[in-house]
Amino acid sequence: MALTEAALEERKSLLRRFRELLQKQRDKFHHYLEVLDHQKADIESGDVDSLVAHVEMEQGIVGEIFAFQKVIDPLEDLYRAAYPSAAEDDIPALKATLEDLKTEVVERNTENRKLLKQRMEMLRHEIMSVNNPYAKKRSVYADAGEAGLVDLKG
Repeated sequence: MALTEAALEERKSLLRRFRELLQKQRDKFHHYLEVLDHQKADIESGDVDSLVAHVEMEQGIVGEIFAFQKVIDPLEDLYRAAYPSAAEDDIPALKATLEDLKTEVVERNTENRKLLKQRMEMLRHEIMSVNNPYAKKRSVYADAGEAGLVDLKG
């Protein structure tokens, strides 16, 4: 069965769009990995402001990745349904790269969480060990007594 020119162009267009979305998602994963590296450095240095900024950036990137995935899944299903026997060129390689990146993101994210948890425990112990010089002293107002009258009119 020979494909018409219009059907061939539609297939090419669909495949091109599918490939573009996969490449954009791959780029987002690379950006996410960079943010995770910065987060790790922020956790290790104790730079809370930078950490907060990187966490916000991370949330935006994750949202974008999920948005791409919402478009990619139906597009892939549509392509497979329309052209089940079509050769996919570099699509399997892109998908394999994406899976590798997803795995690496999960590993680094887990590592950062552990590091942050350790840092938080360390800070808790520091806070608990801080010696308050006023903790055992009486207030200068302790012997002042209580108020007897209250002026309600002002």
